[in-house]
Order: sequence, then C-alpha cells, then structure tokens
Amino acid sequence: MRCRLQTLFQRKFKISLLFLLLLALLVHLVLDFAFPTAQSPCSCDVKAPKAVGVPSGSPMLAGLTKLSLRILQDFSGSNGSLEKSSQPQKAGLHIRAGQPGVQQPHEVGNEGWTKGSKLAALFEHPLYKIPIPEVTEKDKLFIVNPMEKFSLRSNESDEWVSSSKAETLLPTGKTAYDTYPTWLKFHIGINRYELYPRQDPLLPTLLRDLATQRIISSVQKSGGTQLKLIMTFPNYGQALFKPMKQTRDQETPIDFFYFSDFERHNAEIAAFHLDRILDFRRIPPVSGRLVNITKEIRDITTDKKLAKTFFISPAGNICFYGECSYYCSTEHALCGKPDQLEGSMAALLPDKTLAKRRSWRSPWRRSYHKSKKAEWELNPNYCAQVRETPPYDRGHRLLDLIDMTVLDFLMGNMDRHHYETFEKFGNDTFLLHLDNGRGFGTHSRDEPSILAPLQQCCSIKKSTYLRLQLLATQPYRLSDLLREALAADPLAPVLAEPHLRALDRRLGKVLAVVGYCLARAARQEEVLVDDVGSWV
Repeated sequence: MRCRLQTLFQRKFKISLLFLLLLALLVHLVLDFAFPTAQSPCSCDVKAPKAVGVPSGSPMLAGLTKLSLRILQDFSGSNGSLEKSSQPQKAGLHIRAGQPGVQQPHEVGNEGWTKGSKLAALFEHPLYKIPIPEVTEKDKLFIVNPMEKFSLRSNESDEWVSSSKAETLLPTGKTAYDTYPTWLKFHIGINRYELYPRQDPLLPTLLRDLATQRIISSVQKSGGTQLKLIMTFPNYGQALFKPMKQTRDQETPIDFFYFSDFERHNAEIAAFHLDRILDFRRIPPVSGRLVNITKEIRDITTDKKLAKTFFISPAGNICFYGECSYYCSTEHALCGKPDQLEGSMAALLPDKTLAKRRSWRSPWRRSYHKSKKAEWELNPNYCAQVRETPPYDRGHRLLDLIDMTVLDFLMGNMDRHHYETFEKFGNDTFLLHLDNGRGFGTHSRDEPSILAPLQQCCSIKKSTYLRLQLLATQPYRLSDLLREALAADPLAPVLAEPHLRALDRRLGKVLAVVGYCLARAARQEEVLVDDVGSWV
C-alpha cells in the first residue's frame, strides 16, 4: 500500500512539474508577441562575420560585412577586389555619377573655421585649389546601391537598420545616400586620387562620431607589436583605438632603438592633421577620445585573451595589457584614472574583403637590426637602382614615396618599413600613410637619415615644394597651423609646444635639401617635377 502511494505521488509530482514548465513557456511566448520591441537591438545572438583583425568571438554587429557588401558594389572585374564567395545578389541598379536626383558623396563646404583663422586662409590659397583629374567610374573605389536606405530603429535608439527593417519611410526629397552613416559616406568617397576632399563637409561629423559614438564592442586587433583595439559603434562603424602609453612631455631616450619605441596616441592624431595641412590627405581621420576602461572595454569585450589581462593596481586603478610582441605585460600595463584612459580613434578603411589593399616594402626600409645597416645606408647611388625597379620605374610612385618621407621627417618617424595602396587602382594611385604612432617622439633632435630618399634622388613634386615654401612663411607658419588644427581635438593640447616648434626647424631643413639639389642640377625641372602645370 505504501509503495502504491509513493508511485502515485511521484506521478502527480511529475505531471505538476510538466504543467509548470508548459505554463512558463506559454507566458514567455505571450510576452514575445505582446512586446516585440523589447528585444535587444544589438542582435548579439546572431553570429557576426569575421572581420580583419577581429577575433572570431567579437560581438560586432551581425551582418556588418553582409550589409557593407550590399551597399558597396566593387566594380573592378580585373583584380578580384571582391571575393566571389562574398558577392551579394545583383538586385537593383547602380548609382552613376551625375545621375539626376542623386546627391554625390562629397561637396565642398564650409568647415566652420573662425574669422581670421590661418587654416581657413590656407585652404583658400591657390596652391590648395589645384584640381584633381576628373573622377570617372573606374576611378571610384565603390559604386553605390541606390536600393539600400537606412533609418534609426526608433527615436530613442542610435542603432541604424537597413530599409528592409526600417520602421519609417524617407522624407520626401531625400536620396538613399542621405541616410547613410558618415563612415559609409567616407568609404564611398574614396577614389584613385584622394582619400577625402580638401574641404570635406563630412570630416567634422566623422571626427565627432569617433569621439562620441557609443561603443558596443571592444576587441584586440590581431598582429602588430603593441596593443591596439577595434571599437564597433551602433551604426556599424568601426575605429582603431590606440591607448595612451606616455605623457606628452616625455621624449624617446636617445639610446632607444627606433623599433623598440612606444606607439603614441597623440602622434596618430597630430599625423592626421599634419598630413592634411601638407595637402597629402592620405591618413584616415583620427580623433582623440577619453574611454572608460570598465564600461567601454572590460564589460563588453568577448575577447577572452584580452579579458584575462584586466586587474586592479595597488593604487586602485583599472589596468589591462592584452597580448602582443612588445610592451604587453604587467610591467607595461595601461591604467586608467581610475578607469578613464585617453587614446586615439582612427576611422577604419573599408574591409579588405570589399577593397583589397596591397602592402609594399619600402626601398628605404631600415635593417631593424642592432648593428647591421641597410643597403641604402651604404650605397650613395642607391636611388639609381630604385628608379630602374618596378613600380618606381614609371608614374609618380617614387615622388609619392618622397612626399611620405617629408611627412615622416617632420614628425620624426623612423618606422616606415611598409606602405599600402588600394589594389584596384594599380600603380596609378596615392600611398596610404598608416601607422604613425612612432612619430613625435623627440623634439630636441632631428633624424636626417629619414630624408635619404629626397637626398639621394634629388626629386620632389613641384606642388609639394611650393606648399612647403608657403608653410615656411609667417602668415602660414606650419607650427601655427597645426596648433590651430589640434586645438579642436577633445584631448587638446595634443602636442607639447617643443614638438610644434620643432616642425618649423625641420621644415627649414627639408627646404635646404631641395635647395642643395637645385644648386647642383643642370635644370630646375630635374629636381622639381611639374605636376601643377599652368595652375601656379
């Protein structure tokens, strides 16, 4: 009898438990149908596609690569810039330049410089009005899909969704381009001749986004010698974060080798503005930013290797160090005050699955050895050998490299071992000036060996030389221009005054080298290669 009662009780218990489980499931389903907008907007449960430099565990928004592929249609059929496996369905027509009713990506606009601004006067100078060649369809990095539109998920949200999920229609008169996030407009505007226009109305907005957009993902960038993070924003944009490693008034010790120097966040910021003042425009936009280590890195990262390196210092500050070849240890940890850490935020270029880039070894690369010297340091006629070697035997590749040499000398960067170009444009395009963190390490001494390409080849673009001469005059003094440009950054002052003063001294040395070449040359045209024609 007792056994029967036990069996009956067990059955009733199991039935009651099953009933409770079914009731809970029913309540869950009712809530889902009744409150569909309560779901998390980040769609983090969907597996995110792998991006360059992002670990597979990153919570980067699902569909980032898929979304970009849908909007940006690579039109290079010869170099396979877009992986076949990633090709979207060919639905809809492409926007063509000059198509009626379509706003083109970039228009010259006022950037809001104050009256009396030296920067405003500089960009109005005739040397900064020299037009680039006409940009044809084949000169654009991307073609836009006009069928794709974007909208905010809701008034309270800063997450952008595509037209297939948008809750509202576009206001009358707006084009699809008007709805794109600023980072996407920046990518669309890249062409064979420039990374962005001189007076790009997008720049202030893009820099503001880099400094203020909410961060939803932080993971360590793979590779490299020092720690860098990839930050993802709700509007699908991404930025490369380089944290502060030393104060602005510290100089690199004279006994340090160039390859063991720190990468400085403020050097990345200053390099972007200097590159723009020189009218090269080959560095992606960079802004300073104060990041909360706890809320914007530690609490949202899914990078397990990075997560293991967080700790609280004896002073009560939040610290981390990540994994890398150099300076990733508790002895070189990055610590907040108590959890606030400043760094540089650089807009990422289009993913390499969308726009392949080719990496080139610099002919004037250093040996990266403690005692050995490179060939260019031993052979005074080294440039003649370079001139006969592709891709430097034709076009303006060598002159572009000398432009980069001038930039590096001005900021004291000895670490230019490689550079990159967009593969689609072949040899006839600009060089990307990436990774400038080892600049602005010293102000009390200069490194003349950086100018070896200019000294040995005795060639420079006429436009570059004329702008350097202009920047050596009182109304357009280089140090004043860069000081003004950096004053608008959230981390101002970005550079210590001695670094700014060093720019004027170094500019004088660049002009002296060109002057020496002109004095030795039989004809001026041998040194100053004309790229401006009748515009000057």
